[in-house]
Amino acid sequence: MARRLPFSENLSFAKHIKSLADDELLDIWEETQRLEQLMLAEWDTALELAPEYERLIVLELQYRMGMRGVERNQLE
Repeated sequence: MARRLPFSENLSFAKHIKSLADDELLDIWEETQRLEQLMLAEWDTALELAPEYERLIVLELQYRMGMRGVERNQLE
């Protein structure tokens, strides 16, 4: 699980995730997936816990992977 201090209330989630490490972003995503599965099992309901958060995390990770590819190409 992520080990950072809680987010400041002054910035949006989209801005906060830019300061997190990849493993912390994946931890947040994984926890939301686990909670959704638990809710499905306990209450027999398919409920998306935080679809906007998930979308922002995935977009940030895709952006980072793309930037790493650009950096690699520049080194070659």
